[in-house]
Amino acid sequence: MKIIEFSKTYAYLIYLQREFIYGQRLLPCFLGENMGNKMFDALIIGGGAAGLMCAISSKQKNKNLKVAIVEKNSRVGKKLLSTGNGRCNLTNANVAPDKYHGTFFNGAKNILSHYPTQRIIDIFAKLGLLTYCDNEGRYYPLCRQASAVLDVLRFACERYGVEVFTSQNIKNLKKHGDSFICNTDDYSFKSKKLVLSNGSKASPKLGGNASAADYAKNFNHKFIPFSPALCPIEVKSDVLKSLKGLRATGKVELGNGNILRSEVGEIQFTEKALSGICIFNLSVLSKKGMKIHIDFLNNYSSKEILSLLEQNRNLFSGQSADCLLTGIFQKRLGQAVMKMAGFTNFSDKCRDIPNIQLKKIASICKNTEFEVTANCGFDQAQAALGGVCGNEIDENTMQSKKTKGLYFCGEAIDICGDCGGYNLHFAFASGHLAGANL
Repeated sequence: MKIIEFSKTYAYLIYLQREFIYGQRLLPCFLGENMGNKMFDALIIGGGAAGLMCAISSKQKNKNLKVAIVEKNSRVGKKLLSTGNGRCNLTNANVAPDKYHGTFFNGAKNILSHYPTQRIIDIFAKLGLLTYCDNEGRYYPLCRQASAVLDVLRFACERYGVEVFTSQNIKNLKKHGDSFICNTDDYSFKSKKLVLSNGSKASPKLGGNASAADYAKNFNHKFIPFSPALCPIEVKSDVLKSLKGLRATGKVELGNGNILRSEVGEIQFTEKALSGICIFNLSVLSKKGMKIHIDFLNNYSSKEILSLLEQNRNLFSGQSADCLLTGIFQKRLGQAVMKMAGFTNFSDKCRDIPNIQLKKIASICKNTEFEVTANCGFDQAQAALGGVCGNEIDENTMQSKKTKGLYFCGEAIDICGDCGGYNLHFAFASGHLAGANL
């Protein structure tokens, strides 16, 4: 026994020496581990929210299933830890089909009918997680830490005997006969069922990439190219630089001749873009050339605003013209509004502003227009549009309609929810449904 232990230690030292000297990445067999085929009933590609929930659900349904997760990052759930500003907004009290967009829309309607908000909350409660709901309907872990959500998922995987392989670079993925073959730099996996839950291109620093596209195409699936969503929108404007760093509340509308979507909330200004949750929700539909209209005083009518401006002209009659919007807007925003209304001479006194100019300023307060140039990139995107075409997936099981034994869940599917926990809700729901049908 001592000789065996010495041999293993010696082999390990030789392994480290060769890796250090030659830069070789050797196979992990130096301590008696057999590198051969890894055989499983189900192999899940991607250890994010959907993949972890899929693994747990499959073992809850059938404890005898041999299930493994293959994850390219050094740990599972890396992106999950960043959601909700580190608090993990895992679902929303207002989950409904109209919060989702993409070709899997009809499938999402079916899934949401079986997985309403309370069911997701109950699933997590049984895993040991307590939650609370804020005034906007967003659910968070009671401890306000995203790590708690990940921990209860990880612990459940350990408890149910799910095998997890991290830092795995997949070289190829295919179906051979009735089995799926997945080769990585370290292992050759073989399974009866395969689940693609490897996410989208959003947040590449957290591991987001387009591998789902390559894998889906291996199985003859149509793939909608990924595009960034839930992100700031770059716009064309002469005053945007002067507003950098400001925040304002109001109503935003996305239009292209007609209004496609409207939201109310906080707007944040950057040097080249508009940001904030309400803007993120517009980004799901925005395209170059569209217009974003902002009503900075959506609780006031045009007539009421004009009356306020006339009042301020009298109150601040001896002040410089750029004081006109004092008490209504932050000064830089007030100046920008006046510039967009065509006012340029701020050395004038408020009393000198003519009525026709007041009407233009009141009009800009109600309708400031920005032209969309592009959505900001995947680095700033919380999610992505695109993925496996929705009509090629059975919404009752999440199984492919083209390849028996192949399943999809989470962001790999062409479905994108609004801000507020809707995407995580779908990830958990679709993952749970897929796992229950493995």
